[in-house]
Amino acid sequence: MAAKQTELTALTEKFRQGHYACPGCGVAIAMRLVLKALGEKTIVAVVTSCSGVISMAYPFTALGVPNFHTAFEIGAPTAGGIAHAMEIRGKKDINVVTFAGDGGTFDIGLQGLSASCDRNENFIYVCLDNEAYMNTGIQSSSATPADAWTMTTPTGRQRSKKKFMEIIAAHRIPYAATASVGFPEDLMTKVLRAKEVRGTRFLHILTPCPTGWRMSEGDTARAAMLSVETRLFPLYEIRDGVDYTVTQEPQGLPVSRYLKMQGRYRHMTDQDISRVQEEVDEEWLRLMSRVAPPCRRERQQS
Repeated sequence: MAAKQTELTALTEKFRQGHYACPGCGVAIAMRLVLKALGEKTIVAVVTSCSGVISMAYPFTALGVPNFHTAFEIGAPTAGGIAHAMEIRGKKDINVVTFAGDGGTFDIGLQGLSASCDRNENFIYVCLDNEAYMNTGIQSSSATPADAWTMTTPTGRQRSKKKFMEIIAAHRIPYAATASVGFPEDLMTKVLRAKEVRGTRFLHILTPCPTGWRMSEGDTARAAMLSVETRLFPLYEIRDGVDYTVTQEPQGLPVSRYLKMQGRYRHMTDQDISRVQEEVDEEWLRLMSRVAPPCRRERQQS
C-alpha cells in the first residue's frame, strides 16, 4: 500500500489553480485526480457542463494538456474522432478522454455514447456525476435520485436514478468502473488501469456539489465517503460487461447519515429514509450476486 501511495503522489499535476469551480466542487477534484493519473500525453474533450466552465473560459484554460470544448450531446463521438486522428498520425500513446456531466451522459449524450461503445472507440469517457444539471441552475436529470430536491422537483424527484452502469455493462466494453472523490487512491488506480486498456473505457465518478446538494463546502469529501460506506454508491469494476469486482468493501453504515447531511433531502420523513435503506440493501445484494467468487475469478484470470 505504501508503494502504491508513493507511486500516485509522484504523478505530475495537470490541473491548474485559478479555475472557475465553486468552493468545494467535487467535479474539480475529480478532474484534477483523473488528469494527474493520465499524465501529459493526454487530449481532453469537454462538453458543455460544469467541467466546461471549470476547464476553460476563453482565452484561458485550467488544464495543462490540450483540450477541445465540444457540444453537449457529442462528447463521446468527438473523443472517438480525436482518437482516430491520433491513430492516423501514428501517435498511439496519446490518451483521449471526455469529461461530461450526468446530464450530458445519462440524458443528452446517451445516443452518441452508446454508438461509440458499440464501435468500441479507443477513448476514456469520464462521467462527472453531481446528480443534476448544476451548471444551468440545479434542474433534475435522470441521474437525480428519488426524493432529491432540485429547482424542477421542489417537493422531491418522483422517479429513481437511472441504473447507468447496467446500461454501460450491456455494451460489453473492455473496462468500466465507479469511483468517488472520497477515495482518491481507488479513483486514480482505476484511471491507471483504464489507461492500459484499448477500446472504450467508462468511469462513473460521484462528484458532490455543495451548492446543489445544499450542504457546506467543507463537506464534499465526507459526503463522497458516506455515499460509499452506506453502500448507496458502491465502488466496483466491470470487465467486458460480465466480470464484476468490488474494489472497496463498504462499512454498511445507515443511509440516514448520508441523507441527513444534505439539505436537498431535508423534507424526507423517517419512513422515506427507511424505504431508501431497503432499496440500497436490495441493490447491494443484486451487485454482490454479479461479483464472481475469488476462486472463480482466479481461474478466469489464469
